[in-house]
Amino acid sequence: MSIQRSNRTMPNRKWLSGLLIVVAISLAATIFYFHYKSNDPLAARNEMLARMPANGTAVVFLDLAALRASPFLAQLFAWAPRAAPDADYVQFVQATGFNYERDLNRVALGVFRAAERPSIFVIADGRFDHQKISAYLQRSGKPAVRNGVTIYSIAPAGPAGVSFLTFFREDRIAWTNDPSAAALFAQPDPFAAEWRERFERLAGTPVFAVIRQDSGVAAALAQQAPGGFRSPQLAALLVQLQWISIGAKPDGNLLRVVADGECQSETTMRQLSEFLSGLLLLAQAGLNGADTRKKLDPQLREGYLELLRSADVQKVDRGTSKSVRVVFDVTPKLLEAVRAAETPVPATPAAAGHVANH
Repeated sequence: MSIQRSNRTMPNRKWLSGLLIVVAISLAATIFYFHYKSNDPLAARNEMLARMPANGTAVVFLDLAALRASPFLAQLFAWAPRAAPDADYVQFVQATGFNYERDLNRVALGVFRAAERPSIFVIADGRFDHQKISAYLQRSGKPAVRNGVTIYSIAPAGPAGVSFLTFFREDRIAWTNDPSAAALFAQPDPFAAEWRERFERLAGTPVFAVIRQDSGVAAALAQQAPGGFRSPQLAALLVQLQWISIGAKPDGNLLRVVADGECQSETTMRQLSEFLSGLLLLAQAGLNGADTRKKLDPQLREGYLELLRSADVQKVDRGTSKSVRVVFDVTPKLLEAVRAAETPVPATPAAAGHVANH
């Protein structure tokens, strides 16, 4: 009898051992998957971008964790002017221990229109002390739970309106100034195809902005050009673009910038390409002119020339859309020259003044 019992129990033990092995492997795979996913910059980037409002007019993404490994970032920080910290920010740092230069890893920012006014939605990854930040936020009032999400209302003392913040997880927060925060903080819908296509083109780019054309965007961009480079012809061409993408990626000690304007008209793309190519030539001629040589600091002039020489205007045909792409490099020499110059960035070189009349 004892032998028979033993024979009947042995298959059960084998089955139990096999089950334990399967469970152990599954658990290990699950832990590995989530650990890997949470530390994968591309996965983190896609998760953040997927939450951007599909009706947005612009999305900006910044991967500070990737930039910190670049020699260019140190040079950029050394070049950039240091403004005095805002009193509210100083108080926030003291209360929570959070400092964006050290603790912020990634940021995605979406601009969209809600109730006839521009709104902003921000998602940030980093090192956050949940307990300290929660205690600090509760100074403005008790948090409210909506659709299972804890939302903190922030009411600053100044003229700025009420904004809203939540924790998606320990290392990810979201903020918006839109009253429909509960809807924005809910689980996102699948990527809007038109946005996803352009985000995928910028994969591996740590800093970028994607702008979907609406009334006024192109005109605002054209107004950012230095005085003499502003041109009615350029503004008219920019208005016809459906999408504008600008990406920047460190390459050694320089920063490579790519600006891409996209529409479906071959004629518009040809005219824009010819205009930008001519503008680069005129700008170089202006910087080499005798009058500019006298007025402009030589180091600064050489820095601008270096940037213009690196610039390349390209036409891209994707079948369904056409693009004009401008690629140029920002070098340490240019940053140092701008910082060292006693005079501000000049207006337009004399030769380029001709462009403004077209």
